[in-house]
Amino acid sequence: MSTSKKIRVIHVIEALGGGVYTYFKNLSHYMGKDEVAQQIETFIVYSAKRKEIIPENIIKEFSKNITLIQVDMEREFHLIKDLKATFRLRKLYAQIKPDIIHLHSSKAGVIGRWANFLTFKKTPVFYTPHGYSFLRLDISENKRQFYKFAEKYTQKIFGGTTIACGDTEYEIANRLGKAKLVRNGIDLPNISNKYISKKNQILTFGIVGRITAQKNPKLFNEIALRYPNFNFIWIGDGELRNEITAKNIEITGWFHNTEDVYNWINKIDVFLQTSLWEGLPLAVLEAMALRKPIVATNVIGNKDIVHDGKNGFLFDTIGELDNIFKNIQQNHLEMGKNSYISCKENFDMNENFKQLVSIFGLNR
Repeated sequence: MSTSKKIRVIHVIEALGGGVYTYFKNLSHYMGKDEVAQQIETFIVYSAKRKEIIPENIIKEFSKNITLIQVDMEREFHLIKDLKATFRLRKLYAQIKPDIIHLHSSKAGVIGRWANFLTFKKTPVFYTPHGYSFLRLDISENKRQFYKFAEKYTQKIFGGTTIACGDTEYEIANRLGKAKLVRNGIDLPNISNKYISKKNQILTFGIVGRITAQKNPKLFNEIALRYPNFNFIWIGDGELRNEITAKNIEITGWFHNTEDVYNWINKIDVFLQTSLWEGLPLAVLEAMALRKPIVATNVIGNKDIVHDGKNGFLFDTIGELDNIFKNIQQNHLEMGKNSYISCKENFDMNENFKQLVSIFGLNR
C-alpha cells in the first residue's frame, strides 16, 4: 500500500469494557499522535450497551484526533438485532469508505465481516478476538460449540487476517486461518513512573477488575480463607461481591480514575490473578510495570505473561499454592524486578502499536 495518501482505518468493537476499554483508549491516543494521524485517519465504532460503559468518559478520555461513532451491538447472539447492527455497519462502511477494517471481539468479528461482504467491496479485514468467546466458562457447552462454529466458518467464508493479542491466542488463530501476532501493551513509561517502593509487614495479595464469573471471586475467597495470615485486596467491585466473605479480604470499590488504581497496586506485594479465562490481561501487565510478581491460574492469557519461577508462578489447583507462597515470600522483590523487565521487552504499547501500523502497510 502506498504511503503517499492518508489511509482510513475503521475499528469496530462491541465489548468496550474492562481491559478492552484500556486497549482502545491507548489505541486512540497512539493513532491520534500528530505523526501517525498525518498518515492514518482513525474511526472507532463502538457499542455502549455494556453496563460498565460510561459514554461521557469515552468522549472525555479518548483522543480528540480520532472519530468516535456509536452503534448498538448485542453481546449474545440475537438474530434480529444482529442483522440491524450489520446493516448499520454496512451503511457506515459505505459512507466512510475505509481502506482497512479492523474488527475487535467475537461479536464485531462476525457482524463486521457480514457488513463488509454486503458492500461488495474487497476491503482488507483484520480481526482481534481479545479472548475467543468459545473459551468462556460462564456459558453452556452448547453455546461454546456454537461460538466456535461461528468463528471457524466466518473466517473460512468471509476471510480476513486475525491479529492475535497474545501468544496462545495466536496459536488458536493459526488453526482457524491466516493470523499474525501483535501482543497487547500498556503505556509503560507512564505507568512505571507511578511505582512506589513498599514492603508490607504482612504479605499482601491483590487483584484488579470487576467481581465477575470470569475473575473467579470464589477461588480468590477460598485462597484467602486457606491463608488467613496473609492480606488480600480486591481492587474494584462487581455483581458477585457477595462471594467475597473472608475477613482478610478488602474490597476497594470502584474508582473514577486510573491513578487511584495504580496507588492500590503499589500497596500490594503480589498480584494474584484467579481468572477462569483471559485474552491478554492488561491489569496484569500494569502490575508488572509496577514491579509486582504474578501468581496466576494456568489459563490462556495468563500463561502468556507469567514465566514460572522468574516473574511469578502459574497454578492449576489451590494445593499448589503452599509451596508457591513460601517461595514468593522469599523472592517477591526479585521477581517483581523481573516482571518489569519482561513487560518492557514484550508489552510496551508504543512498540506493539508500531507493529500494528506496519501490518496496515505503513512504516512508523
